[in-house]
Amino acid sequence: METLAIGLFLLIIMLVLLSGGVWIAMTLAICGWVGQAFFVSTQPGKNLFSAFWESNASWELAALPLFIWMGEILFRTKLSEEMFEGLRPWLNRIPGRLMHTTILGCGIFGSVSGSSAATCATIAKVALPELKRRGYDEKLALGSLATAGTLGILIPPSITMVVYAVAADASIIRIFLAGFIPGALLMVLFMGYIAWWSIRNPSKVPAADPPSSFREKIRKSGNLIPCGSLIVFIVWVLVSGYATATECAAYGVAGSLAIAAWGRSLTWRNFWDGLMGATRTSCMIMFILAGAAFLTKTMAFTGVPRELAEWVNGMHLSPYALISCLVLVYLVLGTALDGISMIVLTAAVVLPMIQKAGFDLVWFGIFIVLLVEIAEVTPPVGFNLFVLQNMTGKDSNTIARAAIPFFGCLVLCIALVTLFPQIVTWLPNYVMGVEK
Repeated sequence: METLAIGLFLLIIMLVLLSGGVWIAMTLAICGWVGQAFFVSTQPGKNLFSAFWESNASWELAALPLFIWMGEILFRTKLSEEMFEGLRPWLNRIPGRLMHTTILGCGIFGSVSGSSAATCATIAKVALPELKRRGYDEKLALGSLATAGTLGILIPPSITMVVYAVAADASIIRIFLAGFIPGALLMVLFMGYIAWWSIRNPSKVPAADPPSSFREKIRKSGNLIPCGSLIVFIVWVLVSGYATATECAAYGVAGSLAIAAWGRSLTWRNFWDGLMGATRTSCMIMFILAGAAFLTKTMAFTGVPRELAEWVNGMHLSPYALISCLVLVYLVLGTALDGISMIVLTAAVVLPMIQKAGFDLVWFGIFIVLLVEIAEVTPPVGFNLFVLQNMTGKDSNTIARAAIPFFGCLVLCIALVTLFPQIVTWLPNYVMGVEK
């Protein structure tokens, strides 16, 4: 219990620093430094340097600034406006109308980026200004973006899924296949809430446009061709194996520049503004990643994650009681750790418990990814909250409150895949056969 007390002490320090206005990345690093300097026999200075270097010296991470730059290009040229014009006639009669573009955009882009932060930042850069200009409710938009951005790690390919597959010695392809139906289910839940909210608050939703004929809808859909072609191309080269996620991001930047230039909306001014905007956002995200990596090292040294897992193991619970306790454990860990760290630091203890209880490891992979999604929007270290806070200037607690209904959708999705595990296991079993 002494180890858990250390974790609680560090959490209190984090809350005090964040409420005092200290930079997010600095708060994470300070908590990590305090933990290593006072509670474990390590060299915090050396570990700080290694954590900052290891967290950012990654070839996979190179995709992050590139995808963000692609979003900046779409935002600063006419491409994002054309995309919304193309979607408008098709969504006109659906309650919520263009607000659904946040969910659709995150779902489509999540299948390309594999990163929650990149998905959230890119779609927010494109969608928020357009929705605000057209009179949509900003609070609903922020809440939907914070949670729908997490689709980047649920809809394959996903770095988090790869890490889990390696830790669990499970089939990566099976886990990728298992993510599609839960991802689609989560999108339906998010869009269902937006529709319900819009029906309940008609005064906060812009009036519908006059009905369009099918011919008019097809004509306006021509505005979707540039961005749609770019997305289809990126998905195709990724799925066909011609390019990695990082190379796809580079193709996305090159393609968006080419389309903007072809449409005569690219100027030296918006090119430079987009590049600088992407640089600022990328540096912010990488700085936070570095601080989180150092705090993760501290948590590993103190043994807090392992202590929590062993505490649950010692309770000898029934299968569903075990799952309920693990939900609580991962929610607690999500307040201080990133998703990959949560998986890596607890896998050695948790996975044998899961197998002993009779749960399928592929199913548990999607289950834990959904819990990681919740961690992305859970204060005080909800990463998507930080991304939107730095992009919009809104306080992270304000964004977290806006995300509460969508948080409920995530919890409902977890309940559904727990009660009906076939939601997860049907597709991989259908495509690859039942695992023996």
